[in-house]
Amino acid sequence: MSPSGLAQRFAGISKVLTVFVVLALLAAVLLVVNNGDGKRYITIDFEQTNSVYKGSDVKILGVPVGEVVSLTPRGDVVRAKVSYKGDVKLPNDVKAVVVSPSIVGDRFIQLAPAYNGSGAVLKDHAYLPVDRTAVPVELDQVYKSLDDLSVALGPEGANKEGSLSKLIDGSAAQLDGQGAQLNETIHNFGKLSTTLSNNKDELFGSLREVEEFVSLLKTNDSAVRSFNDSTAQVSTVLAGEREDLKETLRQLSLALVDVNSLVKENRGKLRSNVDNIASLAALLAKHKDELEETTINAPTALTNVALAYNGTAGSLDTRNDIPEVLFGSATDPTTFLCNMLGETVTDGICKTLKDVLGGLPRTAPASSAPSPEPDPVNRSVADMLAVK
Repeated sequence: MSPSGLAQRFAGISKVLTVFVVLALLAAVLLVVNNGDGKRYITIDFEQTNSVYKGSDVKILGVPVGEVVSLTPRGDVVRAKVSYKGDVKLPNDVKAVVVSPSIVGDRFIQLAPAYNGSGAVLKDHAYLPVDRTAVPVELDQVYKSLDDLSVALGPEGANKEGSLSKLIDGSAAQLDGQGAQLNETIHNFGKLSTTLSNNKDELFGSLREVEEFVSLLKTNDSAVRSFNDSTAQVSTVLAGEREDLKETLRQLSLALVDVNSLVKENRGKLRSNVDNIASLAALLAKHKDELEETTINAPTALTNVALAYNGTAGSLDTRNDIPEVLFGSATDPTTFLCNMLGETVTDGICKTLKDVLGGLPRTAPASSAPSPEPDPVNRSVADMLAVK
């Protein structure tokens, strides 16, 4: 590389280094100017700053952490710039209050609440508007309020016609000798306040339920109005029928008198009837199974009777084999006798009869003439129920 090219390269490098050094110096100057003192700053607007001056203390929980840097009037507020130690953290919702430690003397600015170790931290150069500040009531304002009160109660005000004096005299006369009772009343009122405080959850719960009930009525306003209108109509109808209702109630009272006399005169009979009814109910309960069976089978039995009825002959048609009923005992006497005795063929007596009668020859029933053909059975319900 030629000497001229090398010189040009060094010249370019020297320019870059010069710019870098200048920027570094500017950054250092800004750092020293802005936060070189290791402090943080807040701009606060107060309604007034009486007895607060440049250099007044800024405290947290009564501990000084900074001072007032400047006070500048801005319309209806005073803008104060305060500083505090850079290692002190404040919550993002911090407020500023002017505190007066005594009636006479300098005041200081209190920052509250203190940072509890969690949550957002207030940034440097933050701004607190007037709604996040408070100032004490001035002594002259207190004097002025007392003066206004005395004027309002004085001869030019409420006591212009002696009303206040009469009230005081009347109160004194009423309270004369009632100190013990007044003390007890105040004591009982304190107990009432304690009771209400201990039952505040139930009290507010009841109020919430009342609120819900009112909201429900509001939601169903049309239904409530309709109910009220119906009630009013009923009241109107009852008012129009007042005489009829009166007469009905009178007749009812007379009837009740008669019923009372009837019950007294027939008390024994009524008791006997009630006992009989109880006995009948017990009997029915005892035979409830038979009654249930009868209730179930009765429709079928009645249907069979209706089907067996012969409307033409006016009789109930059956298909019993009469010869078998009459002469069946001759063909099988053992079974006939056992059926009459209510025993089976395998029982003791019937078994003996079977052994004795088993060897006897069985006689066939006498032949009878062929029975005539039965009358035709009506299958029509109308014919069955017809009466000729």
